Amino acid sequence: MPHLHIKEFKAVDLPLMQDGVEFRFIAQNANHQDEKLIAANYENEDFFLLVKQEEGRSLLKTDKLTRPASIYNVHKALLAYAKAVDLEIIASNVPEGKKNVHLQEATALKKIDFFAKDFPTDKEVRIEVGFGSGRHLLHQAATNPDVLFIGIEIHRPSIEQVLKQVVIQKLDNVMVLDYDARLFMELVPSNLVGAIYVHFPVPWDKKPHRRVISTNFIKESRRVLKVGGTLELRTDSENYYAYSYETFIAFPKITLKINKNKDIAVSSKYEDRWKKMEKNIYGVIMENDEISPELKIEGDFSFASAEHLPLETLLNLHNKTIRFEGGFIHFERVYKLSSGVMLRISMGSFDRPEHLYLIITDNSLSYYPALPLRSPINLEAHKHLAKAVNG
Repeated sequence: MPHLHIKEFKAVDLPLMQDGVEFRFIAQNANHQDEKLIAANYENEDFFLLVKQEEGRSLLKTDKLTRPASIYNVHKALLAYAKAVDLEIIASNVPEGKKNVHLQEATALKKIDFFAKDFPTDKEVRIEVGFGSGRHLLHQAATNPDVLFIGIEIHRPSIEQVLKQVVIQKLDNVMVLDYDARLFMELVPSNLVGAIYVHFPVPWDKKPHRRVISTNFIKESRRVLKVGGTLELRTDSENYYAYSYETFIAFPKITLKINKNKDIAVSSKYEDRWKKMEKNIYGVIMENDEISPELKIEGDFSFASAEHLPLETLLNLHNKTIRFEGGFIHFERVYKLSSGVMLRISMGSFDRPEHLYLIITDNSLSYYPALPLRSPINLEAHKHLAKAVNG
């Protein structure tokens, strides 16, 4: 993760503009004086820089929760703040070079809002979850120019590698998203998708609740797949294969194809490595044979009133949890602003919660850096959150 070790952190009056980066406000952790967040905006993307005071120095890095998909934007913000306030840098792993020319031309990277507001439906869609090096995604896109491929990945170097190749290969049918695939599936229109690829997901043997394949993911896959569409799992983990098979077969009605060591048109570098090690590759293909009802999600994330609990009461929400049927809200951290309070919260489903901030001032309540995903469970969580902060 890019970071700067600095001799001493310096705060200045904000807002401030430096080298195209706008620094808007600073939030102070109400319970830990050694932590601050600096709100940055670059190329219309909002995110936080995190300041951690250490013995004899401070650490300046990106906030993991809000970090932008482009690592270059993080580099830009870190160096811009250091320059603006003349920080003394002790150590750095932040390059000062210009943005890669191919990344400057890339338009394939999308935010979740793009899909939430107007999901593209003018052609068949295929989704790859965790595309890694991008070999399979890029091959499929080049081979099927009339199909829109949406690649979902959270590993930043992999994202940038694929974005470069999309430009180099002049592919106009690829969109890339840095987001939780399990949440993303909840806003995909029904009966639209031709194929979903889940190739070599992290097994998460010690944290099975984090696995991509789950009862809910399969349900959402069946809803979004058109008749004849497929969900394809490939894994080198016999445990993951066995778990997945049991999860698939638990459905009252389902069509599955099982294979072992089946060759496909293009394989990842990891698959090539595992084959050389003579590891088995397991495959499960689920074929959808039913038409699903149209997706309907009602409600929004507006707050009916700007009135809220007293600031001191809001500060005491730290580490509190609200539970309701099917979901929860947890107040992870509380921050003081110059004219208000900011809450870091996790909300929604127990298995796939959303993490974000809520900024509360005298005349407004707003999510940061963006609204939660517009899913039924998040909308329900929003109602409970509004009651909790409005009193």
